[in-house]
Amino acid sequence: MSEFRAFPRVLRCAWFFVVAAGCTFSAHAQSLLEVYKAAQGYDASYQAARSQFDATVARAEQARAGILPTVNLSANVSRNAQEVLPAPERSYGSQYATISASQPLYRPANLAAYEQGKKQLSFAQAQLVRAEQDLLVRVSQAYFDVLAATDNLAFVQSQKAAIGEQLASAQRNFEVGTATITATREAQSRFDLVVAQELAADNDLLIKSTALNQLVGQSAVQPKPLHSSTLVRAIDPKDVEYWVTLAQSIHPSIIESTAQLETAELETEKAQAGHKPTLDLTGSYTASNNNNGSSTTLNDSRVNQASIGLGLNLPLFAGFSIQNRVKETLALEEKARADLEAARRAQTQAARAAYFGVLSGQAQVKALEAAEASSQSALDANKLGYQVGVRINIDVLNSQSQLFDTKAKLARARYDLLLGGLKLRQASGILQVEDLEPINQLLAP
Repeated sequence: MSEFRAFPRVLRCAWFFVVAAGCTFSAHAQSLLEVYKAAQGYDASYQAARSQFDATVARAEQARAGILPTVNLSANVSRNAQEVLPAPERSYGSQYATISASQPLYRPANLAAYEQGKKQLSFAQAQLVRAEQDLLVRVSQAYFDVLAATDNLAFVQSQKAAIGEQLASAQRNFEVGTATITATREAQSRFDLVVAQELAADNDLLIKSTALNQLVGQSAVQPKPLHSSTLVRAIDPKDVEYWVTLAQSIHPSIIESTAQLETAELETEKAQAGHKPTLDLTGSYTASNNNNGSSTTLNDSRVNQASIGLGLNLPLFAGFSIQNRVKETLALEEKARADLEAARRAQTQAARAAYFGVLSGQAQVKALEAAEASSQSALDANKLGYQVGVRINIDVLNSQSQLFDTKAKLARARYDLLLGGLKLRQASGILQVEDLEPINQLLAP
């Protein structure tokens, strides 16, 4: 409270204005989790990933059809006219229906295709998880961008009020002859500069808000601000190798690349199956009726015929197409193996960068908190020195600028730290919607 009383009257008024506006703002504001759920039903990239997943599920079921039996029903009705001279013309009709079935007993290519369908399903699931994690980060980034832009505008407006007070003080001192025109012009110059900064900050907030609205598919989305007492949470566990191991084992991109490699290996099996025989169990039943005889008889007849058997097909020569297809699939298999290794290296680097980024962010927040306290003390000292005549107006203006600049950087650093924690979990492949709940608890009620 003593630190608060140390603020000038104008700054205290501005602070109360910001707090009051924040209370009104948060009364109709949305939490990060609410904004994410809204974006989940609107974002085109995420919807495309879901549609791709549904299509892959259907494709996997198509591949399963290759190892299941097939059943067909065919029927025919015909009327025929026959004239054999010198006999008179005669007509007869026929109807028949056939039901046939076939069950693959040994088709290695079909079995490999069925296994490929299951691998493609794993690939699609990993793609969907990656799309969910990407949406989580994009929504959080847009959410914190709006909060940072809002804070920046509030700090600039507070700085404008403080400089305005300093300008008025310099003008009064000049009028009574206790200060030079230089102090007034310096204050006027700094005031004009902060007006330009206010316009830029207002425009930046408009752009950031528009981006968040576009992502969510709503208008006038209002994020809840953070508590002023937000604490820096430590990484758990504080071991970079733990996060790297997660990234190398369960990250969606690793799962995708692994599924692609296994699919390529099965494609080689399919190609090699071109040299192998196939064996099917077949069966059929046919019922036929002949009215007024047939082309060879004059009497009505009915024929029922059933059959069951085994069908064997052994390829002998296909113009070297099978051998060249095997060479092609082996080369593609090596490519998939190299892609998997590249994905592992990339995720290892991403996990390390995200981990050290969070550590750096924590240190930066602590340093800026100390800098904020120091800047406040420096401002108070310069104001007191200005009043007793040992400091000049530009010293006070510089201290004010440094304080509000530090406040803006600290607010941005806190948002970046929260976002960095989400990016670390994304880089390690474990980011989930539930990870937004701890951040929601840090937001104003």
